[in-house]
Amino acid sequence: MTEREIIKAISVDHISAVPKYLQLADAIVSNVKSGKFGKGMLMPSINILSDELDISRPTTQKAYKHLQQSKVMDSVPGKCYFITGNISKSPLRIALFFNKLSAHKKIIYDAFIQTTGADVDVDLFIYNNDFFTFKNLLEPRLRDYSHYVIIPHFLDNSEGAARIINRIPKHKLVLLDKHVEGVTGEFGSVYEHFENDIYSALAGAGKLVEKYNTIKIVFPESSYFPVEILKGFNLFCKEKKLSRLVINDLEEDKTKKGDLYITLIETDLVLLVERMVNMNFVLGKDAGIISYNETPIKKIIREGITTISTDFQKMGEEAAKLILNNSTAKVRVPFSMIRRASL
Repeated sequence: MTEREIIKAISVDHISAVPKYLQLADAIVSNVKSGKFGKGMLMPSINILSDELDISRPTTQKAYKHLQQSKVMDSVPGKCYFITGNISKSPLRIALFFNKLSAHKKIIYDAFIQTTGADVDVDLFIYNNDFFTFKNLLEPRLRDYSHYVIIPHFLDNSEGAARIINRIPKHKLVLLDKHVEGVTGEFGSVYEHFENDIYSALAGAGKLVEKYNTIKIVFPESSYFPVEILKGFNLFCKEKKLSRLVINDLEEDKTKKGDLYITLIETDLVLLVERMVNMNFVLGKDAGIISYNETPIKKIIREGITTISTDFQKMGEEAAKLILNNSTAKVRVPFSMIRRASL
């Protein structure tokens, strides 16, 4: 490669929160892993690269030093810097962008890693449902990976999310859990159908659900959960002529005998179980609980909490298979109710 081609293959985002020296180092490592920068290749001088990328000389020097310490690069003092080639060159380098850490996200991650295999490089990024964190993590790395797997749950600015996700070449993109309106082209996805899923799960429970006086769903006002969950819930209750209530804040709700709660987040589940214990309610008799998303601990809480959940292990496995098979298929994962004592 010519010096001009080398420089063109490196990019730095001047408005990103990621330090520029790390962006520069990551860009060089990515090119080495992809095989674009080969062993023994001479790199531009610190002065030339600083001028061309419009970054300070100390920043470039710090990036080169970082790469020397990790043995990706070496130098002939006073003459040149060159690529050592001492780095993994797996053809697959995957970036996972998860909206948060949780027990069921770990199930997805473990299944994904197990299916892709040990030879594949996988980096995990957590953006805590915040669009700007997601943007600052993704933008500097738009050319660093062979594939991008994204769980796209945002508290705000979903339009901005679609714009930045559309910058990823579609053959490199896999969306997990849900689709994003505005993301176009042929890309892989492993998804839930939230409206149909909750409707079918409640309908399948039949009289176990219908025996309660009021069905309450706890849906926090500031929530990343899709509104389609509420649509499916409301449709089921309307068709069955069941009393229903959407609660934004569980602290403000008064629990009565005959209430059935559907909780989406773990803190609400804990609060509700504690409240019912204090009221001496027998779960599944005096009042009921259905918790969203299956995790192992729910099998043993108060003799078992009923859950409605997708198959998170299958979600991770199917996402990995799309990448391994170079596929842009759309895969819907199964959703079911696991009935336990709380219902």
